[in-house]
Amino acid sequence: MSIIRRRDLLKACGVGFVGYSMSGWLPAFANAIAQDPKRKRHCILLWMTGGPAQTDTWDMKPGHANGGQFKEIETAAAGLRFSEHLPKLAKLADQLAVIRSLSTKEGDHGRGTYLMRTGHQPGGPISFPCIGSTLSKALGSADAELPNYVSIAPYEAFNRAAFGPGFLGPRSAPLTVAATNFFQQPQPQQQQPAYAELGVDDLRNPGVDRAQEDARLALWQSLQDGFLKKHKSASPVAHNTVYQRAVRMMRSDAAKAFDLAEEKGDVRERYGKGRFGQGCLMARRLVERGVPFVEVSLGSAGGGAFAWDTHAQNFPTVKSLSEELDAGWSALMSDLKDRGLLEATTILWMGEFGRTPKINGNAGRDHFPAAWSAVLAGGGIKGGQAFGKTSEDGEKVEEGKVDVGDVLATLCRALGVDPETKNISEIGRPIAIAEGAPIEAILA
Repeated sequence: MSIIRRRDLLKACGVGFVGYSMSGWLPAFANAIAQDPKRKRHCILLWMTGGPAQTDTWDMKPGHANGGQFKEIETAAAGLRFSEHLPKLAKLADQLAVIRSLSTKEGDHGRGTYLMRTGHQPGGPISFPCIGSTLSKALGSADAELPNYVSIAPYEAFNRAAFGPGFLGPRSAPLTVAATNFFQQPQPQQQQPAYAELGVDDLRNPGVDRAQEDARLALWQSLQDGFLKKHKSASPVAHNTVYQRAVRMMRSDAAKAFDLAEEKGDVRERYGKGRFGQGCLMARRLVERGVPFVEVSLGSAGGGAFAWDTHAQNFPTVKSLSEELDAGWSALMSDLKDRGLLEATTILWMGEFGRTPKINGNAGRDHFPAAWSAVLAGGGIKGGQAFGKTSEDGEKVEEGKVDVGDVLATLCRALGVDPETKNISEIGRPIAIAEGAPIEAILA
């Protein structure tokens, strides 16, 4: 979290904040400081594994056969309605911009995951980096104690490359927390622990004391130094940098950001006990400590991996997922706002594609990339609106059709990053962070 300088405080006080009560003054001051272009920005990606059903969340079709079982409810934004199973987010709708006109061309899990997370079609000679890697590179700092990109509870098995740094290399790779790379059968709720356990992957102490740890690190460092003297190319140097940063993080107080036991029970309860809710709480703690890019994945409420892939029994599954989403996301936004961080944090909600408006014979919805939804919120976003429109039956986009490049370009602009910023690929080709047109209507 940025430190506010004394002269900034005095300047803010001199432009109209004096006279406010503390409850009114602090959010106003935080919002004013957040507009400073030099203030550090943050991004949180809420990744919906499996492809979420837009018709049962943000783009309801009441009265139509495709509408399904759920009712829609009013929200805090006039004319904007959500599913009845998102009541807490409905109260925050004035801060959400729903994109109802997203249309893509990949209906396979692996290919769709790669497309949405990198902005590029899979295949070809270039290994494209995921949006977390490119944006954390643009927003982050090389000497930060914590990683610039943290991925919480990812399910990478659909397409591992979609979660990686691609040609940016290991320096831009995420630190993963509680990654799941194989299918897990959902567990009955009563078998779940009090709170989901979220441990940092690959950084667990192997059961040695500090003296032994120091000795091992000293031996490792001597071997590294000798190797690097003879191999000075980019790859060994990048590899060494990653390890050095990991050691620095393990030895710093900043690593406490991952310890959710520091939070009060009522706070943890408010976020929800599952991996997603606790992941949102961890995301808030990481943003508070300056991490520029955090993603939290929502697997199934019972602990499985396929989550929103609701080919059968769509409605009870989406109801359960929506309740978990509603608790975690609403608590995250409320806490960020209370801490003066929401205006400096942009949130993107999306999955790899949507689901068919037409309900299949198994009471499910199948893969559907032709017309679906994503949501943006927080800093740089003009909330309280829906952009674009689908047909009455939800089968096609009628107004404001956008592609993944447009969504990612909008995210970049909201974060103060030029989407045309280029990185050089492994074959020497310059690649823009996002190849699309920002959606001006939803940018603040």
